Amino acid sequence: MYRRRLLRCVTALLAPRLCRDSHAQPGQRARSHGSWTMSVDRKPQMPTDVREFDRIFTQIVEDLTQDQLLHPEIGDAMKRLREVLEYNAPGGKRNRGLSVIASFRELAGPKQETEENFKRALIIGWCVELLQAFFLVADDIMDQSVTRRGQVCWYRREGVGLDAINDSYLLEAAIYQLLRKYTKGQPYYINLLELFLQTSYQTELGQALDLMTAQPSKITLDRFTEQRYKAIVKYKTAFYSFYLPVAAAMYMAEIDGDAEHLSAKAILLEMGEFFQIQDDYLDCYGDPVVTGKIGTDIQDNKCSWLVVQALGRVNTAQRQLLEDNYGRDDPEKSAKVKALYEELDMRGIYCQHEEQSYQRLLALINQHCTKLPREVFLSFAQKIYKRDK
Repeated sequence: MYRRRLLRCVTALLAPRLCRDSHAQPGQRARSHGSWTMSVDRKPQMPTDVREFDRIFTQIVEDLTQDQLLHPEIGDAMKRLREVLEYNAPGGKRNRGLSVIASFRELAGPKQETEENFKRALIIGWCVELLQAFFLVADDIMDQSVTRRGQVCWYRREGVGLDAINDSYLLEAAIYQLLRKYTKGQPYYINLLELFLQTSYQTELGQALDLMTAQPSKITLDRFTEQRYKAIVKYKTAFYSFYLPVAAAMYMAEIDGDAEHLSAKAILLEMGEFFQIQDDYLDCYGDPVVTGKIGTDIQDNKCSWLVVQALGRVNTAQRQLLEDNYGRDDPEKSAKVKALYEELDMRGIYCQHEEQSYQRLLALINQHCTKLPREVFLSFAQKIYKRDK
């Protein structure tokens, strides 16, 4: 039963486009809770969830800062935290956070379908978004990125600079303040703490692998192997982007068995790799107006899927061109790498790989869903297939 409900929940995870303006459908039941309302209909309610998710962010900022804004000792720090939250947490697609509430709707039993639990799911969803913001603020500094989510990176704002390192710590700390406020005393509180801590650790290990592989002062393309690439993707992206939101909802729904979580992890980590390869392609070929960022993988010496695949196809002269130009903070050298990608037809190779990966994903779904509804995973795979941001 748990697995059947689990498979239904992933259809909303990281969907590329979310409806923001639709109104509640007739027949939906909503109950008031202070200044906000929460639908308690158990069926997926994406438009309603998006509105409520966005609306509760203001309350979260208030919860984290309001009581101590006038504190004689830390009032200024609270003002800084508010500014950091408001600039860095909103503005993304919010799919990781929204997937918590969508997953909980599918996994919760009748006794768990309470107004308070749905609100907790929204809060936990924002905890996932805060974890994402923490990683992105730090990552932008390390990569010397220019824009993020269509605006200047936080560390590049006037008066911020490397103070953004501590700001990223504030974003991470806010997660545990919220979990303590809203879930302490719940049977899944410890599981959530361990899940967020373990996911942070796994992601930071992935970031360490990424940084070790892509040292700007020690450019060695021999490190760019498919094995290393898969390890970076699994630890840096897949755990927190795919497994974390669903696992959090599972714990809320009191699904805490190892077998259920291993089953979810096997499917979701595979989807995470599929998703990251798309990200690598979009870093080079995506439209910054659509993606919200200017790609820097080439100049940052990243172990990207594109360069890993290119290294398996180049001749001696082409490899030397890569050795001479990849990982250099020079627009002309980056342009030479992109020109080589065109020469190798990396666009066409990616399109072929995406199709093959999609077919492998379908095969994986069939393998894991012999006794489960395939249609749910098929629907989800179709939503991330050929995305453009």
